[in-house]
Amino acid sequence: MDIDLISILGAAAGGFFGAAIGGLHAFIFTGFMVLVGIAILASTGDASFIGDLAFGPVFGPHIAFAGGVAAVAYAKRRYGANGRDIALPLASLAKPDVLLVGAGFGVLGYLIQKVVAIIPWFGANTDSVAFTVIISAIVARLAFGKSGLFPRNDSGKSGWAAYEPTESGRWVEHQERGGPLVVLGIFAGLLAAFASVTLLEAYPDLAGNAQVLMFGVSAVSLAFSSAGHPVPVTHHITLPAGLAAVTFLPAFPEMTWVAVLIGAAFGLVGGLFGELFARLTLSHGDTHIDPPAFAIFPATTIILALGALV
Repeated sequence: MDIDLISILGAAAGGFFGAAIGGLHAFIFTGFMVLVGIAILASTGDASFIGDLAFGPVFGPHIAFAGGVAAVAYAKRRYGANGRDIALPLASLAKPDVLLVGAGFGVLGYLIQKVVAIIPWFGANTDSVAFTVIISAIVARLAFGKSGLFPRNDSGKSGWAAYEPTESGRWVEHQERGGPLVVLGIFAGLLAAFASVTLLEAYPDLAGNAQVLMFGVSAVSLAFSSAGHPVPVTHHITLPAGLAAVTFLPAFPEMTWVAVLIGAAFGLVGGLFGELFARLTLSHGDTHIDPPAFAIFPATTIILALGALV
């Protein structure tokens, strides 16, 4: 486990950055960095930009985005802000302690991810960044929130109905119903799977990274959401879909379309996981626990485990 001072300093700066501009906007910057990294890798064969910047200190979601999530949760507890508003640039509050909480959680995210990555088998067979985003958000909820980890709606119902979206609590309304969610999962997954396989076949040096192309596009697309347009949230769909396609591609060397269809299927899995965990942890909570991250890490583990069997 390589931990160095300069990376810790970078993580502190990244968490501060995420808090200052808002966790959502920090994640959009992650998407831009992923796209730049893919271009560099395709042209030079060097993946350092993706690993060291896009998913490393400063711009890694477990650092910048997680720092913003924790800081707005703290701002809710301390100053009455909306603890779920991950688009709020917290520099606007002019409260240095809020930004310093972001910096602290940036460092915490850096350290947690390093530990997760060395867990036997699991660390190598999950998305340690996404898993760290969840751990960080849970810590923030327990430290600054009051709703608990699995908050229920105000309907008074029991069982699964107690977690259904309501007017007072939901994640993304236009993709919470079964039909729209299934169609979105399949076709966004199909797009990501096709793009990942096509990219990998054209640029073999992208092995191990081709699946993040459409993840980057999905992240950048959230800029439209920040501007008030109801675009779909898809990075928990496109990343598993791309990963599944490139993972199973060697099993079907003469039938690329099979790998693409497998990717589309896992796009649907990612979409369903996202809505499931949104209802369980986010919809009725008072701080943000990220449904896409909660979908990405188990989907990744399933894909890699099945890929090892095949």
